[in-house]
Amino acid sequence: MKLYYSERAKEYEKVYFRDDAIRQQEQLMIRNRLESVFREKNVLEVACGTGFWTPFVADVAKHVTAIDFSNEVLNIAKEKKYNRNNVLFTQGDAYQLSDIAGVFEGGYANFWFSHIPKNRITDFLKQLHERLGIDSDVFMTDNMYMNSIGGSLINKDNDENTYKIRTLENGKQHEILKNYYDKKELEEIFSPYSNNLEIHIGQCFWWLSYTIK
Repeated sequence: MKLYYSERAKEYEKVYFRDDAIRQQEQLMIRNRLESVFREKNVLEVACGTGFWTPFVADVAKHVTAIDFSNEVLNIAKEKKYNRNNVLFTQGDAYQLSDIAGVFEGGYANFWFSHIPKNRITDFLKQLHERLGIDSDVFMTDNMYMNSIGGSLINKDNDENTYKIRTLENGKQHEILKNYYDKKELEEIFSPYSNNLEIHIGQCFWWLSYTIK
């Protein structure tokens, strides 16, 4: 996974500029929700990638600490314009958030959840919540499955996860873990951690927010 995103770094953000009115509308809704949830908060961004979403949050947050495992995507993220000089980028492991310095009032992980092996979801959420603390706000968003986008879904024997083959512009192919969820599944995963879970299911994306209980 790290190799895939490192090699895809320079072409990754093209997915956000597809000529699709519904996708653009839903991306704007995601942005608006992020800005609402994290206004004037100290925020941890997990798996920030090339930093597409980081400037939006940084414009309203007190401070953003953004981590990713790939230095290639971090280098691109650092080149973006941040109006308030309130972003710290650092190389970090999404499964080792205790190593990240800072005190946070909220955290988000955009387009990361689908890459978590299902047997690691509980561990990831527990350590995320421990790092943020009770009453902190959490936001996540990811893709809905669309048969016409991103290639065919691959199932493997004795494996609860699903996969896709992604082809880079240079023709190189990578098999990546990519899991998709419906509203019921998301409720079952996140409800135990929250009293105020809000889930929105769009055509292209799902997104959710909650306060850690």
